[in-house]
Amino acid sequence: MTITRRAVFANAMALGAAGMARPAIAATQTRVERWGVFELALAGPSAGNPFRDTPFSAVLEGAGQAIEVPGFYDGDGLYRLRFSPPETGEWRWTTRSNAPALSGMSGRFTATAPTQGNHGPVQVSKDGFHFTYADGTPFRQIGTTCYSWALQSEEKCRQTLKTLSAAPFNKMRMLVFPNVASVATAPFVRKGEGPRDWDAMRFDPAYFRRYEDRIIRLGELGIEADVILYQPYDPKRGYSDMKREDDEHYIRYVAARFGAYRNVWWSMANEFDLIESKTDADWDHLFTVLADADPHSRLRSIHNIHRYYDQRKPWITHASVQNGAAVLDPIRAELHRAFAEKPVIFDEVVYEGNIDKRWGNLTGEEMVERFWHGLIGGTYVGHSETYAQDRNPDHSWLGQGGTLQGTSAPRLAFLKRIMEEGPAPGIDAVQPWWNYRVAGKEGEYYLLYFGTEAPVEWEIRFPSKTDNAIRDYEIDVIDTWNMTVEPQGRFRMARKDEYDIHSPDRPAIALPGRPYMAVRLRAV
Repeated sequence: MTITRRAVFANAMALGAAGMARPAIAATQTRVERWGVFELALAGPSAGNPFRDTPFSAVLEGAGQAIEVPGFYDGDGLYRLRFSPPETGEWRWTTRSNAPALSGMSGRFTATAPTQGNHGPVQVSKDGFHFTYADGTPFRQIGTTCYSWALQSEEKCRQTLKTLSAAPFNKMRMLVFPNVASVATAPFVRKGEGPRDWDAMRFDPAYFRRYEDRIIRLGELGIEADVILYQPYDPKRGYSDMKREDDEHYIRYVAARFGAYRNVWWSMANEFDLIESKTDADWDHLFTVLADADPHSRLRSIHNIHRYYDQRKPWITHASVQNGAAVLDPIRAELHRAFAEKPVIFDEVVYEGNIDKRWGNLTGEEMVERFWHGLIGGTYVGHSETYAQDRNPDHSWLGQGGTLQGTSAPRLAFLKRIMEEGPAPGIDAVQPWWNYRVAGKEGEYYLLYFGTEAPVEWEIRFPSKTDNAIRDYEIDVIDTWNMTVEPQGRFRMARKDEYDIHSPDRPAIALPGRPYMAVRLRAV
């Protein structure tokens, strides 16, 4: 990266006029990998309220496009700007601000080819119902929720990250504002001792530095950070009940701070319909603010409890759904996708745990069963658990992170392997409106899941009105709980009737009479 001498001189003069002795601070990066983070840091005015009084941005030009990227104030007279280059090649930047010290500086850097493991940000697949990374690699979502893990002690955070490093989860839902006992609880500068004695016009940069450090560490593990901007669980502090102007500044601030990290997703709210201070029109407005403030166009959703937000609105990229019953069978799961016309993640289907609440006492078997039903419905499912010695969910993985106590995680790792061996970008329900409980890709791949049923055989029969499915298949019997795959050999298919395909020479395969079995057919 280079910075023009004239710009540095003008910047230094402006700082001197403002009574600041230190020179401009500039990032020293000359090369950043594609989808990495280029960061520019400049010294600027600290008088007044820089969070509101001193807008700061830069225009980035490269790869035939010009992108204006917002910056943010990071305290102590320091302004930062972060940009994730979407293409390789040379990028030039020019700053804009109402402060002379921050305006008119320019430079350039080179975006290089991504390094191994960098597939870019996750986006909606071209078919509109699944996810891929920017380079086309499928993203098979196996998510979990730890609401306030990022706000816990350094030791507890390290423990959570160690747990995640050995777990199958590739997405973490996490609150910006605390909902349980945490070390970090004050995102805004405090004015007094009362719970609402904070200044919505002044952020505490240290709080947000801590949070973005957690985003970065998740990225190093290959985990997406599903950042939840609002929640209804802390009415005493009232962080989710700000005035519209303050909400707008908060959203712009987090978008500028976090949005360049390629593993960021945005969740506007958890259980949005419990936040009584905001109407649907307010949520619509805040989504438009977020979309405008985020030049990187990260994924956007909103989470419900009693009623659904309209997932078809253009600013929603995928449906984030709480529904404990929707994945008790694949047909109900698929209907959500049919109505959303977008990818569906059942981020909350109640949790594996031992508490006396109906939303936190699934067995490991029940948790895994929900994931499989969601998969057969062409959707995705999320995990968490509420095991705690004192049976307090606030002290569990769900509330604070730490370690996993349940039995579902290894089985979800096995499920993830099955997903990765399937068609790209994901599997779809096959004729579900005719009550077939089959998923896959017609003519290539079929997957059936029997849930709690315990059949002793399966008649080989699956739907297809076209003859492209009439071919040879390798069939496997999968025990989703004991995590085994038993090959059954090669089967030749023929048409059974107008609607179905079968295997006339070997019409059935034996099953062990246990629950949680599945059958997979892969075309030879």
